[in-house]
Amino acid sequence: MNISNSFGISSSALTAQRLRMDVISSNIANAETTRASISNGEVVPYKRKVVVLEPNKPSFSTILQNQIRGGGAGEGVRVTEIREDQSPLKPVYDPTHPDANAEGYVFMPNVDIAKEMVDMISASRSYEANVTALNATKAMITKALEIGRA
Repeated sequence: MNISNSFGISSSALTAQRLRMDVISSNIANAETTRASISNGEVVPYKRKVVVLEPNKPSFSTILQNQIRGGGAGEGVRVTEIREDQSPLKPVYDPTHPDANAEGYVFMPNVDIAKEMVDMISASRSYEANVTALNATKAMITKALEIGRA
């Protein structure tokens, strides 16, 4: 594996985790939003969004060329989509709310703040781990250059 490949792997992970933290922040900010959009003339509450990650899958020829050149097969991760969580909305009884239905229920977003905070901690820790890996790679390259100078 070429040591400089780890820069690309770590940077792709940093980008993905940053986007994940942005989406989680949006979920938390919209946890009480009952009018996110209008569909068929009716207001629709905000629906929780989830980031889907997958490993970059280079073609066989790309992997073969990388191996011939002495590089690695690792290509990092990428965001494939940001999709809406399909879990049901939370009905809350509040007949005074302007968005209440005839029975007095308001459908609130399917955002659970505790779950979002756990996801935020996970994304933050993943981000920190990739920063550590990036710094370790940088330190190895610096030491290798110092050895070459001596």
